[in-house]
Amino acid sequence: MSTKSKSATPIADKARKAALAAIEARIAGTPNGARAAATPPRKAKGGKGAKAKTPKAAKPAKAPKEKKAKKVSCLDAAAQVIAASKVPMRATEMIAEMEKKGLWKTPGGKTPEATLYAAVIREISAKGDKARFKKHDRGVFVAGKGA
Repeated sequence: MSTKSKSATPIADKARKAALAAIEARIAGTPNGARAAATPPRKAKGGKGAKAKTPKAAKPAKAPKEKKAKKVSCLDAAAQVIAASKVPMRATEMIAEMEKKGLWKTPGGKTPEATLYAAVIREISAKGDKARFKKHDRGVFVAGKGA
């Protein structure tokens, strides 16, 4: 068995040479330089008497679309509810108040209060004193300085 292997096809050799040329062009700092040198320029369709294409007229600018009202997230709605409240609240109480005021409605999740609780805890740990929530007691929150 021979240790040297012959190249499979001349097409593979061409591809290998083109890849090496592209790498050398990137190293030299000329992007797409190898690609332009490796491929010959294309001829116009239609032979010798082909007509030159005229550029198309610019399309009129479209009117800007009206922006839809952005849905309030659960955490943003909870921050609004807790800022308006004068008493500390639990996550279940915040969810009930948000739905009652029409700020936010659960999209069908089984435990939205657990999701809200986790999001509030994450915000408190990430933002510290600048968080919109402050832990009052175990599982009970009040409005923070960021609210």
